[in-house]
Amino acid sequence: MFKSLKTILVGKPLDNEAIKDEKIGVLWGLPILSSDAISSVAYAGQEMLIVLIPAIGMMAYGQLTLLSAAIIGLLFILTLSYRQTIDSYPNGGGAYIVSKENIGVVAGVIAGSALSVDYILTVAVSVSAGVENLVSALAFLRPYSIIISIVLILLLMLGNLRGIRESSKIFGIPAYAFIFALGSMIVVGFYKLATGFQPTVPDIQAVAAPTTSFMFFIMLRAFASGCSALTGVEAVSNSVPNFKNPPTKYAKRVLLFLSLIILFLFGGTSIIATSFKVNPGPDQAMLVLIAQQVFGGGVIGNFMYYFVAATTFIILVLAANTAYSGFPMLISVVSKEGYAPRQLSMRGDRLAYDNGIVVLSIIAILLIIVFKANVSSLIGLYAIGVFISFTLSQTGMFIKWKKHKGKHWHIKAAINGIGAVVTAITVLIIAVAKFNEGAWIVVILIPILAIGMLKTKKHYEAVKLQLKLSYSDYDIFHTSQKTYQNHVIVPIQSINKASIRALRYAYSIANSSITVFSVAIDEDEANELKEKYDGKNERTLGNEKEDGRDKKRARLSHA
Repeated sequence: MFKSLKTILVGKPLDNEAIKDEKIGVLWGLPILSSDAISSVAYAGQEMLIVLIPAIGMMAYGQLTLLSAAIIGLLFILTLSYRQTIDSYPNGGGAYIVSKENIGVVAGVIAGSALSVDYILTVAVSVSAGVENLVSALAFLRPYSIIISIVLILLLMLGNLRGIRESSKIFGIPAYAFIFALGSMIVVGFYKLATGFQPTVPDIQAVAAPTTSFMFFIMLRAFASGCSALTGVEAVSNSVPNFKNPPTKYAKRVLLFLSLIILFLFGGTSIIATSFKVNPGPDQAMLVLIAQQVFGGGVIGNFMYYFVAATTFIILVLAANTAYSGFPMLISVVSKEGYAPRQLSMRGDRLAYDNGIVVLSIIAILLIIVFKANVSSLIGLYAIGVFISFTLSQTGMFIKWKKHKGKHWHIKAAINGIGAVVTAITVLIIAVAKFNEGAWIVVILIPILAIGMLKTKKHYEAVKLQLKLSYSDYDIFHTSQKTYQNHVIVPIQSINKASIRALRYAYSIANSSITVFSVAIDEDEANELKEKYDGKNERTLGNEKEDGRDKKRARLSHA
């Protein structure tokens, strides 16, 4: 029954040879690996405004533009850097492999731990943000936010268990719908501004002019929140083996298109939010507020408003799919090298890494419950893990170019060196600015995970050492050796063809003795079985001589 249910939910098992048909190209690779980065447009700007408006009032909108430009500049650096990573490491693993091979094992496991934490948080944050947008438009659902979030994670898990190719089709179309919806909103918004439209100015309480030091601190906090727009960029380099041949070509194209889309959507919504002076809060998401003013009323306007709200909700939920693609692939590479349980490297019936998918889902659900599906609470934990991996990856690539050089290595080293410095500064900013908001949990958790990975490797090495053959152990293949003696126990209930076959097999593998074991409650039945056994044993398996030696005799025992 369980097998039938599994087949209905997950699909029929695939042959190992079918893995080549599970590969993806640009059309489906873009939405399945980029949905996290694309969807972060929906909450990155919002989280910056939530930090800025209460602290500096109307000045927040001017600062939003500056911070968005800084984040887009960082995106440009990361795009160039990860294109080089894709070319150099086409087998996936991303920051983990780059750090491990060029900096050292400890750096590698720290990068792997940081990315694992980031992927888990991607699921929790994306689903929570999606539900937040949903309940902003449908307020009556707000009391059920946690339940809705858990159900959505389970559905994501089920979709990914069906395999790479099928999940890309399930999750691909909504991503393109979101790009169209947001693109339409940006274009219409710019058109309205160009034709003299006057947005509604929100009632924002005036605040005293901030001091320079206070302003600097607030800007850092807002920048740390906005950096969540860059999470997911590394997923493409982690999942290069999922692409069709040549995988590096397709991966680099997806990375390029991803960067251009983020540039347009994130930059566009930041300008629109600044011009329309939206004021997001706990009950109203930024994109929903922008859609209200941009599209206004009327049949088409109302349709587009709900279309933006619906696609934003869907893409935010499906953004977690980036983690479902990146985390199982990353953890499979880690486990194959012995730094995580071997079970995480095994593919399931549909050739997906089932164990990694299930582990990711369970931990994300626990986070949703603990933090009550609150985006502002979870965002404090977010981004720091991925920027640690960014820093280690760029540092590793810089060391690689310095060691091995090659064509244009100076330019390549400069790109990765700048990336390492900028992302390292960003890590410090996020760690300090978000420390009290939950970043301290990640700062402690990453070293714990890294130590756990090193302990796992040590365990496997110890087992390997115990099982290693010495020269003398090869003597077991010599037939005259009597070091190992097989004593075979055969449980039987009665004397029949099956029990005779079992006894014959026991004779073929036993070189010491054989015990035939029977459990009988009735004494008469036990005696009858013994008589039959003794008779059969004498006639069929008995005591005849072979090569001058008595054959092994199977002794019957009762209990």
